[in-house]
Amino acid sequence: MKKPQRKALLIRFSSIGDVVQSLSAATRLKEYDCEVHWVIRKDLKEIAESHSLVKKVWALDRNSGVLGLLKLIFQLRQENFTHIYDAHNSLRSLAITLFLTWPFLPFAWKNEILVVRKPKYRWKRFLLFYLRKNTFQMPFSGQRDLLQPLKSWGLTEELPPSPQILVKDEALAKVHHWLKKNLFPHNYVVLCPSASYELKRWPLGYWQKLINANPEQNFLVLGGKTDSFLEELIEAKRGQILKSIGELSLAESVAAISMARAVVSNDTGLLHMAEQLGKKAIALMGPAPFGFPSRSTTLILEKDLSCRPCSKHGQGPCINAEHQKCLKDISPEFVSQKLNLLLSL
Repeated sequence: MKKPQRKALLIRFSSIGDVVQSLSAATRLKEYDCEVHWVIRKDLKEIAESHSLVKKVWALDRNSGVLGLLKLIFQLRQENFTHIYDAHNSLRSLAITLFLTWPFLPFAWKNEILVVRKPKYRWKRFLLFYLRKNTFQMPFSGQRDLLQPLKSWGLTEELPPSPQILVKDEALAKVHHWLKKNLFPHNYVVLCPSASYELKRWPLGYWQKLINANPEQNFLVLGGKTDSFLEELIEAKRGQILKSIGELSLAESVAAISMARAVVSNDTGLLHMAEQLGKKAIALMGPAPFGFPSRSTTLILEKDLSCRPCSKHGQGPCINAEHQKCLKDISPEFVSQKLNLLLSL
């Protein structure tokens, strides 16, 4: 088999949601007859490694500082990349791109390196958040926005089919063992009540009402090590709820979601894991616009308010007279109805 002549470097360090959505970009680059390499933040490298088409993952420790970045750049310069997709467009990614494309530096690739970057759309964001004028392509789609820059290389912005994540056998085995140890059944729905910013979180009391409204359903609640607020969720009956507050790794969270009947989630990275696995999901979308799900397997629940969206990542502040109205107006009863309809399909 002839080795691909093209060699592409995908740069996307973080966050979890953006990295998971970038898996589709890696697929498109592979379809471009490229050997795909990925630069990512060290603590998220499991996600890039979950893609079967990524040849090599380069992990950058965010605590390694400038010296760590320079060491990584030196190693990358010896790889002779022909294409670079900067899907992050940060100072670090710009530094990597710059030092890989300057021909007069040592170990430079002699042929021209084609570079494309994901735009920041700062002017469009200013118009959206401050003047309430939306010039973005609708509906919002996180994955489409990541794929659009590749159109300059003749690639399509259409999403590649799911699954885009490789579920590791070792992670599946660990999750099976964990469920068995906790005497928890395997027919469950995953709940993801956390999010990077509190303003993006559906009220915790609403999650409790959703659980209470479905006493026959088993719920696996997924959260990170810092999500101690999830302890406040009370088990409605023995065995109905199992909570993972940082107990599962990223790979194990992927495995747990792959085994679920469905997923109900805030706007967070776990939602995009469900999407890339092709799982049935309900997305509770609030203040932020750029992480919107993109696949038909995900049902988007949102409220059409003049104040939405109010910030890039949902960091706030909330500008509505009724705090967090965009999520509070999505009732637990309505979500329960949609969940049961989804499970019946």
